[in-house]
Amino acid sequence: MEKPAAAGDQALAAGLVAGMERLIRLFRSLAPAGGPSLTAAATLATLDRSGPCRVTSLAAQEGVTQPAMTQLVSRLAEAGLLRRATDPGDGRAVQVGITDAGRELLASRREVRAGRLAGMLAELSPADRAALAAALPAIGALTAQLTGPLTAERMS
Repeated sequence: MEKPAAAGDQALAAGLVAGMERLIRLFRSLAPAGGPSLTAAATLATLDRSGPCRVTSLAAQEGVTQPAMTQLVSRLAEAGLLRRATDPGDGRAVQVGITDAGRELLASRREVRAGRLAGMLAELSPADRAALAAALPAIGALTAQLTGPLTAERMS
């Protein structure tokens, strides 16, 4: 059960939401042209982080329908970025996992984004760069709380 938010936490949350919306826009703008969609890249990143899983579980984690994820998985598998394998726990089911080509695509995409972002960071004051660096552990702690799909009970 979650603790009720204090007034200061509510104001902080509102500011973070507004800032994250702008960060998401920035993040999207840093993407290399002609690459996979944000959903495709996020799906590859999820599989890279957490290992193979069933399509149904992957759809829930990425917040898309199972039929939409099935189509995405098919496209990514045809491109050689994912592979399908029999689920070791249930021979009737299939798991998908990222391939080396998928990992290489993610690494390349991250490298391009990091290079573009580094140029923007160079334009900031030393104090702003230090503040961003100091925020990284807190961002890590906040995102570590997301261990699965957002459900109604997790959001309440």
